[in-house]
Amino acid sequence: MRARVLFALLTLGVLAARLCHVGILWTEENLPLAAAAQMLHGKTLYRDVWFDKPPAAPVANLLSGAQPGWPLRAVGTAYVLACCWLAWWFARRKWGASEAAWAAFFVAFFLTFWIPAAVLPLAADLLLIAPHLAAVYLAWRGRALASGVMAGLGLLVNAKAVFAIAVCALWVWRAAPAFALGVLLPNLLAAAWLWATGSLGAYWREVWQLGLLYSGHTFVGSPLREGFARTLNWLGFHAALGAAAAWFWWKGRDSDRWRFAAWAALSLAAVTAGWRFFPRYYFQLLPVAVLAASRGMVLLGRKRALALLLLLIPLARFGPRYALLALDGGRPWSDIEMDRDSRAAAQIVRRSARPGDTLFVWGYRPDLYVYTRLPAATRFLESQPLSGVLADRHLFDTTAIPAPWTAAHRAELARSRPALVVDGLKLYNPRLALETHDDLRSWLAQYREIARTRGSVIYRRQPP
Repeated sequence: MRARVLFALLTLGVLAARLCHVGILWTEENLPLAAAAQMLHGKTLYRDVWFDKPPAAPVANLLSGAQPGWPLRAVGTAYVLACCWLAWWFARRKWGASEAAWAAFFVAFFLTFWIPAAVLPLAADLLLIAPHLAAVYLAWRGRALASGVMAGLGLLVNAKAVFAIAVCALWVWRAAPAFALGVLLPNLLAAAWLWATGSLGAYWREVWQLGLLYSGHTFVGSPLREGFARTLNWLGFHAALGAAAAWFWWKGRDSDRWRFAAWAALSLAAVTAGWRFFPRYYFQLLPVAVLAASRGMVLLGRKRALALLLLLIPLARFGPRYALLALDGGRPWSDIEMDRDSRAAAQIVRRSARPGDTLFVWGYRPDLYVYTRLPAATRFLESQPLSGVLADRHLFDTTAIPAPWTAAHRAELARSRPALVVDGLKLYNPRLALETHDDLRSWLAQYREIARTRGSVIYRRQPP
């Protein structure tokens, strides 16, 4: 009964918080949603839709019909509650009911009171939490094959699942062959499906080759200093977790403490991969921190009140924003300015669209496909594969990664005939506007500007 009450309260809290965000989309959810929307138009991921992550995020966004608003937030709520349940089950089987309650509460709390652009999107980093938790739990239970299957599924969510695989391999090293077979099974099935749909080669290029290029070209000038500062920032907002987890390692007599320490170390290594330290990367640390802290809270006894006071830090920082967003739509917020502009541009595009029209969007503005519901004219939903300038810098820089395929992709674009084109980058970084590419000027000359917003220029193709 206590567990039912707990999950009822968590459901109400998580759902209420996410429903505050029905009126906006955050950057990290735009591309998976847009890819899912194109899949609903009958296109095949990777072959017909360029997507630089494993397939789980677009597939997850199909559950909401690739629709923004309440369907998306309801699916997000269900996913957070699934993560709560996994943490609850792990802690209950390992320690007991009290630890389980703390684990579920911590997951719900820290997937709510943290940076919205990280905790809201059903994107690769957030979606890895569930298979990560499940794989390590099964490894702890000694079920090597099942653990391998869950860890292998993680690779279809996020490439950083390799670090979860390393954790599980340490825990079940005596059954390494069974674990390795489990990792292979879902990925072999996925490879067979990709091959059958003619997408296997594109999947390798878009996810793995581009991923390696991306991880090797950080925009951070001093990665070690930046990583240290951002990790301290994360620990500050997650101080309750950190204090309780430290107590677990210091005072606990758990025989698995060394395993949890190795888990934490490998998870921290995953955060550093790519040398960018975005807030969403720290989700890799959340499963081990939540479980260690759940045990630590019980070991703290009456001292846990001090740890609970630390929850006021993220609550005070992020809690008021939910109320403000629900009341005024976040109108003064600079971090949703581009989303507001995309909604304005989408209204113009919808008014201008005719039956059968297709759309092309330049820049990292895939939310325009979500808001307009138009089919994409090309397989490129954003400009990274066309310009080589990554989205983590293209608003202020023009430095391109040495990708060998960008010129061929622009030639492919020049052969397309979208009815409507939106340049969502020109007014932010004119040096990367469509017309700055010599091989696209004659193609763009076929279009006439019909409108513009504060951040978008909208073109329509002219009759020959």
